[in-house]
Amino acid sequence: MNIILASASPRRRELIKLITNDALCISADIDESLPDGIEGESSPEFLACQKALFIAKDHPDSLVIGCDTAVFIDGLMLNKPNDENDAFNMLRLLSGRTHKVITGCCLVKGKKTMSFSCTSNVKFFDLSEEQILNYIATGEPMDKAGAYGIQEKGSLLVEKIDGDYFNIVGLPVSMLNLQIKNFKENF
Repeated sequence: MNIILASASPRRRELIKLITNDALCISADIDESLPDGIEGESSPEFLACQKALFIAKDHPDSLVIGCDTAVFIDGLMLNKPNDENDAFNMLRLLSGRTHKVITGCCLVKGKKTMSFSCTSNVKFFDLSEEQILNYIATGEPMDKAGAYGIQEKGSLLVEKIDGDYFNIVGLPVSMLNLQIKNFKENF
């Protein structure tokens, strides 16, 4: 069965190789605005489904995997920062606190669809203004939800995690691998 990862993320493209070396990666260029009625923490799974369905319509014989990751704190969803000031405000909000990272995944083949979410908790160290500004100066926060990447220099901000590390990077590989096997056996 051909597998397509509906993602432009270089991190996800690397991580899918832990499951299969044969996945084709196609960017799902969709409108990521949320319709009314989609709650914050359910938005990653909703967007993952939108991405998978968008690619699946042109590849009905392939197993298409869509993913979306978001950071949540105090009921707020932290997307990718708009600018350095936005990144600073996000990192200051996360400083010394625990937040959730939720990745939604969706598997589609033909008319069959299943989806799930994976949640990990991340606690940041108390960060000084200088630490935040130095991290922003790396440019790393600008294309990542919550303004940090745990797999890079952002790892220095993290005191501890509870949950799947790879989920925080953007692809919960062990859970996804199990769900792919389940999907193949039951659908």
